[in-house]
Amino acid sequence: MHRLFEEKTEANLYRPPFPRLPHVSTRSALKRLMDIVGALIGLVILMVLYLPVAIAIRLDSPGPIFYSQERFGLQGKPFRIWKFRSMVSNADALKSTIANEAQGLIFKNAEDPRVTKVGRFLRKTSLDEFPQFWNVLKGDMSLVGTRPPTADEVSHYSERHWQRLDVRPGLTGQWQVSGRSAIKNFEEIVDMDLHYQHQWSPVYDLKLIVKTVTTVLSRRSGAY
Repeated sequence: MHRLFEEKTEANLYRPPFPRLPHVSTRSALKRLMDIVGALIGLVILMVLYLPVAIAIRLDSPGPIFYSQERFGLQGKPFRIWKFRSMVSNADALKSTIANEAQGLIFKNAEDPRVTKVGRFLRKTSLDEFPQFWNVLKGDMSLVGTRPPTADEVSHYSERHWQRLDVRPGLTGQWQVSGRSAIKNFEEIVDMDLHYQHQWSPVYDLKLIVKTVTTVLSRRSGAY
């Protein structure tokens, strides 16, 4: 019984402590259709990219090709995210040794020594994100939404912060096209996420997707 109580308590750390309604976008058939079509296109591109990217990762750093981590999506629902590995294989264990240059419930370091040489290129070009099209196809994520947080972040969320998870997390979103890694204040990111929810429409999603592609192709993504 004591063990069961501990498990329930731990699980509740990652759920809103108050009732919340999902954002209207989560019920949009058109948004879901856009996600499926976009995910299928992205996965086709992933098949083309896989071999050269996998070889580059393996030659640069020992370890797996893919990186997987538990993240939290719509209203705190846990899911496993997938990326091409851009850091050393024991990066999570080393996180506590790296200085956090961001303010609030997010982690950023412009010169993070855990990032490999190939990893920096993958991040700069956003190629590391392509495996997440699988998450989009499954419905864990959307093409456009908010950045999916980690357990140590959501366990400290306030009511205002939980509002950002009223939508499904996205491959891109308001903050990604507004500076991405250059934005180091978590409250600014929350402001952008809430702005997205207020502005949302399928057309607005398309605008953000086009802006994301333009930003990545012009190397102005701000990712590191």
